[in-house]
Amino acid sequence: MIRLILFVVAALCPVAAIAQTEPLTLEEVLQSSARSAPQIVEALARVRQAEGRALSADGAFDTVFDVDGRSRVAGYYDGTVVEGRATRPLTNNGGYFYGNYRASRGTFPVYEDQSYTNRLGEAKVGALFALLRDRVVDERRTRRRVAGSDIDVARFEAAMVAIGVQRRAVDAYQTWVAAGLRLRAYRDLLDLAERRRGAIARQIALGARPDILLTENDQNLVRRRALAVRAEQDLATAANALSFYLRDENGAPMLVSTERLPPDSSALSGVALRGNGPAPVERPDYRAILTRIDQSTARLMLAENDLAPRLDLRGEVGKDVGAVGLGGPTKTPLEAVVGFRFSVPLQNRAAKGRAAEARAEIDALTQRSRFLRDQIAVEVEGIVIAVGATERLATIAAEEQGLAERLAVAERRRFALGSGDFFLVNQREDTATDARVRLIDAQARIASARAELAAATADRGALGLEE
Repeated sequence: MIRLILFVVAALCPVAAIAQTEPLTLEEVLQSSARSAPQIVEALARVRQAEGRALSADGAFDTVFDVDGRSRVAGYYDGTVVEGRATRPLTNNGGYFYGNYRASRGTFPVYEDQSYTNRLGEAKVGALFALLRDRVVDERRTRRRVAGSDIDVARFEAAMVAIGVQRRAVDAYQTWVAAGLRLRAYRDLLDLAERRRGAIARQIALGARPDILLTENDQNLVRRRALAVRAEQDLATAANALSFYLRDENGAPMLVSTERLPPDSSALSGVALRGNGPAPVERPDYRAILTRIDQSTARLMLAENDLAPRLDLRGEVGKDVGAVGLGGPTKTPLEAVVGFRFSVPLQNRAAKGRAAEARAEIDALTQRSRFLRDQIAVEVEGIVIAVGATERLATIAAEEQGLAERLAVAERRRFALGSGDFFLVNQREDTATDARVRLIDAQARIASARAELAAATADRGALGLEE
């Protein structure tokens, strides 16, 4: 029956069946999920997107080369001038360096006397330095800083997505293993009734038992068969859910077969926690908020920078080379020029508004970080309490299962010797199986709680996310 259900699921879902027969391990599922889960791949693509934006922001510091040329083609003057200029922005100041080369031929009007150069042209180098506004921060450096922080935010968000996916992958695997163990328990219970039916039939043939006893056993057999069928359905559903995380090399979901079920409940041990994991404040979502606070601080600094007066200092050195041109010998000597520029914003309400907005954003993010820090601490403590409680319950369930199994074995022996009661032996077996299933459920809850603790503390190693 279980094979029929799996065949139907495989026909309806675009998944590939797994050919291996070795028991499926949690490590294999986590490796497959970390490599091919669509949410993780999408989050990593967003990291690359942020890296592209950062590279674009770095473009504001690229060296720019441009050439400008003009020539009079009609009129009294026939002057031609070609000028090339390379500009390199400073990375630690709002100013820039530049180099310039200019060459001219022909004649120019007196009001364009500066266009004349010697025969081999004129070379200049200069620089502009910001002394007040744009000295510490400017729009280019702020944009680059924010874009670089966006990479960190994207990585933190990708880490949280990966943690969430791995957490659900652990649950899917543990649910599948628990469903398989429950199916084995109900099949073992069904086998007892089927083997007992043959013994009862022989006893009835010998006149040692009444005919009604066989009918009663068949009724019990049907009920146990129904339990097994429901367990088969649960296992098929769990296998289908697990295929979302278990994928092949091409990223296609794979439907795991029942042959790969682990042999015992040791597969329900869950993830291997490393103590209680990293400190809660190291969780990626908390660090992402701190990074956003840094970004808002950078925007605040830029807005306050725009409120400051501008004072720029400019220096330039130029030299004409070659034979004297039509402009005369006055072009030949070395030239050195120093200048400044000063401006004061009188209102600048735009910058004031940006500063107020940045301060409000910093306050909001600070409160959010405080809330998240407290929430993480409470969440982790609650999970630790739950882990301890589920472990104690599992210990009790194991004791109960052992006692119930001893009673069932003893009652079957009495019944085989003819002194036991049929109703009581079935009740003992049902109770033992129920205890066995409760133990499986308790072990599954422990595994789930441990995975939840690993996710809450961002224990990447436990979730199979080591670099």
